[in-house]
Amino acid sequence: MKDISASLVKELRERTGVGIMECKKALVVSQGNIELAIEELRKLSGVKAAKKAIRTASDGVIATFSNGLLACMVEVNCETDFVAKDESFIEYSEDIIAKLAANIDVGFNKLMTGELEDKRKKLIQHLGENIVVRRMAKSDKGSDSVGLYLHSNKRIAGIVSLQGGNEVIARDIAMHIVAMDPVSISPEDISEESIKKEREMFKAQSSDSEKSPEIISKIVEGKIKKYLSEVCLTEQEFVKEPSIKIENLLKQNNAKVISFERFSVGEGVEKRKIDFASEVMIQLGKT
Repeated sequence: MKDISASLVKELRERTGVGIMECKKALVVSQGNIELAIEELRKLSGVKAAKKAIRTASDGVIATFSNGLLACMVEVNCETDFVAKDESFIEYSEDIIAKLAANIDVGFNKLMTGELEDKRKKLIQHLGENIVVRRMAKSDKGSDSVGLYLHSNKRIAGIVSLQGGNEVIARDIAMHIVAMDPVSISPEDISEESIKKEREMFKAQSSDSEKSPEIISKIVEGKIKKYLSEVCLTEQEFVKEPSIKIENLLKQNNAKVISFERFSVGEGVEKRKIDFASEVMIQLGKT
């Protein structure tokens, strides 16, 4: 068998970005043929990606782009905060948002094909964690003003599309959305079923009260009004100036919200509880 030189391992590592030991193993399998070794690593990256796909990826970053006319964002997940700060992981998230910004009409499935998917598999092999491109969002094509706000930790971001208004007010509202997490634009957007459930819950909370049904009804409706003021964007107090509601802020700037999106890294993802003792035993082949 051909000797595997350090320079050959170094060349393969530079060309693929894969770890030294993986490169050496691939060169051994390919008997020193670097092109065959690259193919071996590609196969290996696919196998590793498939094995790690069942592992929960609830950490990561949100990558964003805005040029004043359009805005977009994408959530890229990994398993740990350590990998979320890795330069190669951050670079990958930037590659994705750059491709999305350059092809703003592309769908999610089409975006994540070809080169980006190959890079994802290689990154899984390189970093040893499951990497998932979870979701993306874009500003509305029919908007007059677009606002984007990314929190400094790159874990929470918001996009808002306005009819009328301007870039400054749009960014302020995007920041507000990140801070206050509304679930709808206005009370009219909350379904009757959701309001019914809230009303039933508030009634149940007051069931032991000695107050009359009429008083209880008024209390319940008051709680419904408070609930709507907390979850509806137009009813919320502006985070930068609580004396004014978002509804009035929009009127002052001749603006109307067409749509908004808010991403928070890992929201809704059930985090896996890790039994480190069992994991070590698996690695040692004792289970």
